[in-house]
Amino acid sequence: MLRYFGRRLVYVVVTLWAISIVTFVIINLPPGDYVSTVIANAQAGGESLTPAQITNLRLRYGLDDPLLVQYWRWISAIVLNGDFGQSFAWKQPVSTLIGERVLLSAILSVSSLLLVWAIAFPIGIYSAVKQYSIGDYGFSFLGFIGMAIPEFMLALILMYIGFRYFGASVGGLFSPQFQDAAWNLGKVLDLAGHLWVPIAVIAVSGTAGMIRVTRANLLDELYRPYVHTARAKGLPEWKLLLKYPVRMSLSPFFSTVGWLLPGLIGGETIVSVVMSLPTGGPLLLSGVMNQDMYLVGSFVMILSVLTVVGTVVSDLALAWWDPRIRKRYNRE
Repeated sequence: MLRYFGRRLVYVVVTLWAISIVTFVIINLPPGDYVSTVIANAQAGGESLTPAQITNLRLRYGLDDPLLVQYWRWISAIVLNGDFGQSFAWKQPVSTLIGERVLLSAILSVSSLLLVWAIAFPIGIYSAVKQYSIGDYGFSFLGFIGMAIPEFMLALILMYIGFRYFGASVGGLFSPQFQDAAWNLGKVLDLAGHLWVPIAVIAVSGTAGMIRVTRANLLDELYRPYVHTARAKGLPEWKLLLKYPVRMSLSPFFSTVGWLLPGLIGGETIVSVVMSLPTGGPLLLSGVMNQDMYLVGSFVMILSVLTVVGTVVSDLALAWWDPRIRKRYNRE
């Protein structure tokens, strides 16, 4: 396992370096840049910038430098100083902008994932054990409905129901009086009152998909020879089920651990935009629309790092949980 971990660590460094290059190049591929966006916005408002102002802006942000120089300035500041640069549009350090939204994104992502696990695994196990029963057909039908409904539509429906029948504004994560207030018990309770809708919206499709995966994996295990052998030895059915086939079928549980880390930053962008959630997704979308090079590049790099690290964590967790995978790693 240590040899495997060391090899993966080398792959992580090379992968992230390649991602940084591709990310920076892709961000600069569209025609124009941030100054072009500023000029277009000024013209849309009936204003215009003088050539001197345009030149000063380009010099200020170093947009006339060669692409290689811009890349080196960006990546070296991140690696050597932990400086992600200055956001063009927000006029603030990128680390400050992202940091303000990490806590809320983390709460939303972790809560949604825990809800998915709590609902999907018991239902998936039941559907596999009671295959072709009325309950199995019912949960399968609900699962397909959950996977088919777009998240933004479900968000709009729940927002309407909350406002129409409960008189509650469920957009955003805070009431107006707590929006800029310091953290206290009242703000925490207000957050809890607003959090259930986005959690429910995000968890619906994830729960539906996890139910199908858990059911399919458990069905594959239930008819293996070791299950028949354990049953023939007189092992109680519930003990046999939980000790062997359920354990082997819970690989999706550990596989999704890797999704948690990037989800802490990115979250569900479409749902966040529809529901006006102050998370990282809308900020990333705003940066893309404004061609905010350092903001977008830093976001993508952070998500890439978390995705790669999460994948390694998932692989190690799977190896710890499933001896078959650990044996394969040892052969490698």
